[in-house]
Formats: sequence, C-alpha cells, structure tokens
Amino acid sequence: KWGNIYLEQLNKYKPKNFLEIGVFCGVTARNTCDYLSQIHGNQFRYIGVDLFGRTQINQKDEIEPDFLKNQKFSNPLKNIYYNLILRENLNSLKSVQKLLKKYSNNIKLIAGDTNSVLKEINLKDIDFVFLDGGHSYYTVMNDLKTLYASLKGKNTVILCDDYGESSFIKEVNSAVNDFIKEEKEVKLELIENRFAELIF
Repeated sequence: KWGNIYLEQLNKYKPKNFLEIGVFCGVTARNTCDYLSQIHGNQFRYIGVDLFGRTQINQKDEIEPDFLKNQKFSNPLKNIYYNLILRENLNSLKSVQKLLKKYSNNIKLIAGDTNSVLKEINLKDIDFVFLDGGHSYYTVMNDLKTLYASLKGKNTVILCDDYGESSFIKEVNSAVNDFIKEEKEVKLELIENRFAELIF
C-alpha cells in the first residue's frame, strides 16, 4: 500500500533530479530508479544519502529503528542466504551499490550524516526529496533548513515519512510543524495520514 502511494507521488510530479535521505537497504531507491527510468529513460539523476553503517554525528535523541539492529527476513531461505552464507549487511554501501548496479551511471550514493554532509552536496537541480533519514527533532529540522536554503522558490517537493498517525514519530512531526511555522510560505499537505508533503 505505502509503496503504491509513494509511486503515485512520483507519478504526480515526475521528477528528474531525485534526492533520498535515508536509503537503508535500497529497496525504495531501486523502485524509484526503475520508475524514473520508465518515464525519463537515461535522463534522470538519483542521489542517496545514508550512514551506510557509519556513526551518527548527532546521537542526542536519535531514533534507530529495531530493524536496523536485527536484520530478519520473513522468508527463511533469504535469512540463511544473506545472514549465514553471504554474511552481508543489506544497509552497507556495497550491498546497495549492488542492488542499484543497473543504474550506476545515474546514481550517486553518499555515506555520511546529513547533519554534516548535506550542506556539501550540490542541491540546486533537485526537484524531489524523499526524507526518511535521521528521526531526531534536531536532524529532521537540520535537513529541512539545509534543503530550504538551497531549494526555496523552485517548487521542489519534499515527501517526509513518519509524520502522520499511520507511522507517527513525535520528533519528526514536531520538527516539520515547527519548520512550517518558521517558513510560512512552505505549503504542507498530509498524504494518506502518513507523509508530509512540503512544497518550497
């Protein structure tokens, strides 16, 4: 359900220069690249930022989902293959690069904490952001402010996960609400009681 709703937003805006913050195992990244390839051929760009196993700079109030700590699969054969045979961390840079190999000419994966690396990325052409990285108030607010400084006035869409009741995280919700209070020209729409859609 949520994957389809996410793809509906991509279909609505048809972005060509995409930024994902919080790549995790790369499943959303692969689905995004598959979709962008269908509508734009080879004329799209995807940037993905994640810790990829590195340490978060801002540890205070950061929220690490349980599934990051204990990689389990409902399919027991996958569990044996990835955890016992390959001994591969699906959140590693190497693993995500392998998953996105088909699009190696279109993608750039950046390992690091957005509290420091986001401001070093050239964001000026980004027209869609999926924000699902660090979930502390501090990190979400920092990400939004950094994105806004580079993208305001360009009709960039930010789809922020875990805002509404369907996957509510208080820190995410509070950061988005406070950001909207500060930047009154930013439009917010709640999508399916889960995603906050912000348009700069």
